[in-house]
Amino acid sequence: MGSCCGNCGSCSGCAKELVLSSVEIDFLRRLGEVAFLPVARQIGDLTPIYPEGDGPENMSLILEVLEKKGLISLDYDKPLAGFAGYGDYPIKGSMALTQRGQQVLELIEYQGVQAE
Repeated sequence: MGSCCGNCGSCSGCAKELVLSSVEIDFLRRLGEVAFLPVARQIGDLTPIYPEGDGPENMSLILEVLEKKGLISLDYDKPLAGFAGYGDYPIKGSMALTQRGQQVLELIEYQGVQAE
């Protein structure tokens, strides 16, 4: 996970406990099924947009939180080939689980965690 910033209350990166909402768990499971999903954004705006998602504002927040927790990576240099659903977004990319995200997903599946 890299070096610790010393402010463990803000990143959840080195904490012994990781809290995930049911929506976050569902999204991690989705990424675990397909490996890569599309992500986009507008020029001059760092807010990630999931073109396939419902409620773009809510999904943007979920993506930002999962990235900050170190569970997913957003890569705007690697758009998904053949995906036509990016619409008019000028910046196209892809997202995937990080190694930590894969480990967390495996733990969720092993423990039988059910999203509510």
